[in-house]
Amino acid sequence: MLTEKLEQLKALFTEMGQALVAYSGGIDSTLVAKIAFDVLGDRALAITAESPSLLPEDLEDARIQAAEIGIAHQVVQTHEMDNPNYTSNPVNRCYFCKSELHDTLKPLALKWGYPYVVDGVNADDLSDYRPGIQAAKERGARSPLAEVGVTKAEVRELSRLLGLPWWDKPAQPCLSSRFPYGEEITVGKLQRVGRSERYLRNLGWQNLRVRSEADTARIELLPDQIKDFVLKTDLPTLVSAFQSYGFLYVTLDLEGYRSGKLNQVLQPELLAQN
Repeated sequence: MLTEKLEQLKALFTEMGQALVAYSGGIDSTLVAKIAFDVLGDRALAITAESPSLLPEDLEDARIQAAEIGIAHQVVQTHEMDNPNYTSNPVNRCYFCKSELHDTLKPLALKWGYPYVVDGVNADDLSDYRPGIQAAKERGARSPLAEVGVTKAEVRELSRLLGLPWWDKPAQPCLSSRFPYGEEITVGKLQRVGRSERYLRNLGWQNLRVRSEADTARIELLPDQIKDFVLKTDLPTLVSAFQSYGFLYVTLDLEGYRSGKLNQVLQPELLAQN
């Protein structure tokens, strides 16, 4: 089954002839970039969007991974933070982010002769509330993984089979996803979340989120890590660090980390809109 899906992906890129990959550096778009380069060579280009919602270390990872794959890579600036429709953080915030992304990439693709812009949306993404998918579709972008029916688990397995050392890299959506809908997003808030997550990763914790609500940081870890975290972490030092970043209160979510957690407040009809 996996081999068949891989061949279907290769056939898609062969049919495209040339492709520009919207490349975040996450495992999904990394797999797309890898297959695009394997099939198209110098007729494939990866572009990463740099903005305040992207951690600097994630941008550096994208550069390193693109170089390892061999695909040509460029970085462009996007300006979603200038759009109040985005910074007001409505439930469809991602629509405005992806609109900005693809409104930036599409003219570049046309200018440089790439008939297709492709992204890393996978089949599982279609079952969550992802308004950004609609924005990409409206601008003619294609999602090879979703088209072929590749799930997140299959993305990791295909990446492992293709020898990508990041096949088990934790998901790292943009920092704006750490805020409850309706709370305004600012550069300062993004920076304090980024610094807080970096602090935890430097302690050795992975698969985590620091959710930000007003002046409170809520740490989410995998459920089986919570006990060790409490026992092994110098909590007063951690609280002091987070407060130095701008938070007043620091809490630990006892339910643990779950992807898309803030979407649980949405109505079922919204979740079915992709």
